[in-house]
Amino acid sequence: MAHRQDASGTREKKPKFAELNNLISEKLGGRILFATDDWFAVAENLLKESDPEWREGEFTECGKWMDGWETRRKRIPGHDWCIIKLGVPGIIAGIDADTSFFTGNFVPRVSLQGAVLSPQAKIPPRKSEIGTQACEGVLEQVSQLNSQNWPFLVPLTEARPGYMKTHAHVHRGDGQGGWTHVRLNIYPDGGIARLRVFGSATPDWSKVPKGKLIDLAAVENGGVCLEYSDAHYGHPRNLISPGRGVTMADGWETARRLDRPASVADARGVLQVPGFEWAVLRLGHPGVVCQVEVDTHHFKGNFPDSCRIDGCLLQEGEDSTVSLGNDEGLWRSILPPQKLKAHARHFYSSEVENVGPISHVRVVMAPDGGISRVRLIGTLFSLAAKL
Repeated sequence: MAHRQDASGTREKKPKFAELNNLISEKLGGRILFATDDWFAVAENLLKESDPEWREGEFTECGKWMDGWETRRKRIPGHDWCIIKLGVPGIIAGIDADTSFFTGNFVPRVSLQGAVLSPQAKIPPRKSEIGTQACEGVLEQVSQLNSQNWPFLVPLTEARPGYMKTHAHVHRGDGQGGWTHVRLNIYPDGGIARLRVFGSATPDWSKVPKGKLIDLAAVENGGVCLEYSDAHYGHPRNLISPGRGVTMADGWETARRLDRPASVADARGVLQVPGFEWAVLRLGHPGVVCQVEVDTHHFKGNFPDSCRIDGCLLQEGEDSTVSLGNDEGLWRSILPPQKLKAHARHFYSSEVENVGPISHVRVVMAPDGGISRVRLIGTLFSLAAKL
């Protein structure tokens, strides 16, 4: 889906942490475990991957249909809140509390708290239904979590109405790792369209047997997208999401390059074009790649002609000091240019070049188009062992 733009066609500017994975996305397994109230719209809408939408003139039996979480106008002491389970435990770098289309009914203030809960933590089953609120029995059970005393990741912050220029509320998180649950507080009531909690997974690498093949770039294994050349229709962080893409929007798709020439191909049928698009991914753990999958699922009239994958090995923190995508001297070819097909999975093993351990990859498509998923299968490598 295209990035939201204002009337002049200018894209919204977001902080760098907003390029990371949304750890509470429903796609990744994020779930609403509890909400105090779901009168106008249920809290599950907060976790949707799609952009919020407006339906003119549509009403439910409880009021105006809204694409978000909206509670009733509070007439008792206190404020509304909900508890969300992250899809994977992780570092929280920042959040975006989006109030799109909530203009006269947006939440005045928000805050976010976090916790590390064991799988045995007892939370009663949730009933997700408009026109409902948590009963006293459920409130009493949830109170055992003592969530009001969880540490604050984002302090009490003023919110704004959900117009084009005021709907986004991005705030830096604590940057700590291992969080499993968050509590979103809205003061005292109202509506919020989406909550995105940006960060990276923190898997327990001690549980991965030596020599085991894993997807080194997968979201659940800590992979993140750091940079890219273009993401007009779909963000390249989708490349490392779980499962296969659901639609074209659930992939990385660029605009059509304006410098694309008439088609000329080499002996292998790969088009010879002057330009390309790229995305840089940081692996969840340094490793040696031995297998690659490139999936163009759903991309039929807009798949790239070819792709290649480059790799490099950086020490921790080095990727913040260089412009990775444009530094040709950094990269070694892992997968030479490969001709792609529409709506198909492409598996490579003999074509993969052994360049040793790497920590980052650059996925390059030519000249433009869409890729649904990229899998980089390999084994873990310890930088400490090298040093």
